[in-house]
Amino acid sequence: MVQPSLVLGSTSRYRRELLERLGLPFEVAAPDCDETPLAGESAAATASRLACLKAQSLAQRFPGALIIGSDQVALLHGEQLGKPGNYERAVVQLRAMRGQTIVFHTALALHNAASGHTQQCVVPWQVTMRDYSDAEIDRYLQREQPYDCAGSAKTEGLGVAMIASMQGSDPAAIIGLPLIELCHMLRREGYALL
Repeated sequence: MVQPSLVLGSTSRYRRELLERLGLPFEVAAPDCDETPLAGESAAATASRLACLKAQSLAQRFPGALIIGSDQVALLHGEQLGKPGNYERAVVQLRAMRGQTIVFHTALALHNAASGHTQQCVVPWQVTMRDYSDAEIDRYLQREQPYDCAGSAKTEGLGVAMIASMQGSDPAAIIGLPLIELCHMLRREGYALL
């Protein structure tokens, strides 16, 4: 039986590296969707909606494929944290997060372009930050420059030194692509992983 092709609808190198861990052949394509959160939308709802849009936006381009979309929204005291983009905004984020618990909502969508069916889920991950100093923030940002990461700290890198504890069901979810849930979704589509 010929397996459908896999497409990762993301330009994130982190998601590409995570998917490579499964050793499956896949293509990467940039999704075409507006990633602006909607007014009054919860973090989980934003992440879920965007993951689905990213996957579904590529259906016409890859009509027989299984298309993976993912999005992550961090939430601190009811406020969504995005990617800081630069040093100054990262300092602001890390100061606000000091000694606090942030919930990262990582959404996953698997769209079957042939059938039009989309599976989706949101995997939460709780991160409690240490009570670090401003000097530690500066040294961390100078070394890792995590300006493309929501919450301004890479848990898979030196950012782990800023963290007191983490709790969640899938360690890949905090990096941006819940691999355990993706494997479940692929199996439900009849895709042979092993």
